[in-house]
Amino acid sequence: MITFMSEIICITNRKLCKDDFFLQLEKIAAAHPDSIVLREKDLDENEYYTLSKKVRDLCYSKNTEFTMHYYYKAAINLGVRRIHLPLHTLMEMNNEEKKFFRVIGVSCHSTEEAESAEKLGATYITAGHIYNTDCKAGLPGRGLGFLNEIRKKVGLSVYGIGGISVENAKDVILSGADGICIMSGFMKSPDPCRLVSLLREVTQNNG
Repeated sequence: MITFMSEIICITNRKLCKDDFFLQLEKIAAAHPDSIVLREKDLDENEYYTLSKKVRDLCYSKNTEFTMHYYYKAAINLGVRRIHLPLHTLMEMNNEEKKFFRVIGVSCHSTEEAESAEKLGATYITAGHIYNTDCKAGLPGRGLGFLNEIRKKVGLSVYGIGGISVENAKDVILSGADGICIMSGFMKSPDPCRLVSLLREVTQNNG
């Protein structure tokens, strides 16, 4: 029997935090999800660069992986070798820029996008949104069938995203996901350590 743990990724959105963003991030980093992705889409590159330095140092102080989002040149300047991108941004990168990164994640919303991301050098993709979520208000979730369809089309790691919680995380993994990405659950959690513990328990796979 082989036992492994599916990856758990925290996606940030400081506007969702009830308390101080850095205090919440400190608690999340101490809970050791597999990575924290700093996804603050309203910031320009200079603002994001400044925030990234602080969050990078916080994550590293807790021995938690840190992933930057969108601004890949800022990540290169900061020496952060994990990046998450929209597909169109990955298309803009040259081979030398791609080679800098140890991990390249790409957000995908169709099987065609997933296949393109794989060909362009992504190491993982996020497929979503799976369930209805306030972050995509008015847009119905694509469902577990969508996730399973993408899983069959690509050979790289696939993470489910969108409306995922402790209650439905196991279904996401059983539908073929290698991991899960959670935003609201982490940003609003009063106890991220307990949240990660519960997620680890329900997403453990045996095969």
